[in-house]
Formats: sequence, C-alpha cells, structure tokens
Amino acid sequence: MNGDTTVTEKEVEDLYQRLGREAGQGGYDLNPETEVTMELVQGLLVNEKRYGYGACPCRLASGNYRDDLDIICPCDYRDRDLTDYGTCYCGLYVSKAVVRGEQKVAPIPERRPSPGERIQELNHKNSLTLPVWRCRVCGYLCARNEPPEVCPICKAKKERFERFM
Repeated sequence: MNGDTTVTEKEVEDLYQRLGREAGQGGYDLNPETEVTMELVQGLLVNEKRYGYGACPCRLASGNYRDDLDIICPCDYRDRDLTDYGTCYCGLYVSKAVVRGEQKVAPIPERRPSPGERIQELNHKNSLTLPVWRCRVCGYLCARNEPPEVCPICKAKKERFERFM
C-alpha cells in the first residue's frame, strides 16, 4: 500500500481516455456526465495507488487483493448491471440505450455478496448456477444470465452467442 494517493489531471485524463476506448470496444459507453465520470476515474486511480489495484470507487475495498478481486474495475457485476439496469453500480459505465435516451437509469441493488456469502459461494464453486454462453466467432465463454452485448475478444454482437451448457 502506498501512502501517497495524489493523482494528477494528466493521469485522470489518460485513464478516462483508455476506459472510454475499452468501453466502446465492449459495446458500452462511459457515463456522459463528464464531471461525475472524472470523479469516478480519479477514485479508481486513488485506489490503484492506495491498494495497488483499481478497486471500484463506489465500494469499500478491504486492501486484500484476493478478497477484492470481484470489485476490481471493471467489476464482476458490471455486465449484469448494464444488462438489467443500463448502468453499472457506480455509474461509470452505461449502455448505449441510456446514452441514446431510450432507457432511464434506475437505482441498482448491490449484487456483491456479504463476506459470509462469498465464503459459501467459494465452497459451491463447482456447481454452475448460470448458463454458459459461447461466442460462435471466437469461442469466448462466459457464465451469466444473458450473453454480453459485444464479445470482449472479437467484438461480435450479442446475436452471435449461443447457449453452451
């Protein structure tokens, strides 16, 4: 852990630009409310300096990398939140429908299990509770209720996914 968590405007702008490119490649957008988005990006950078990894700025990180793996941005919950609510929990990422004004942003419930629930989750890791989706173009696999809007590997659209298991 680092005691100096000062970030520069250039660091914030550079990360903002990189996240914007990555979001676009994943079929998402960054929140168009630039002031809010820049504060979230700054929070990511502060957490990177504080913990050594970019923990989501909207959740309380423990400082233990293994315990926080699910909340390292982009967090494990982002895609489901975007599919179900049009935005991720902290509002950094939004869907194309939100940007176009076709979907209103609503409050998002916390999906992250409590520490006790996470231990139970690890104990039941061998049983799949979500369907597995396969990209027919590149073979990418993901376990979730719905396939991603865009394949993170080859950028194929949602329609190119098939239920694998």
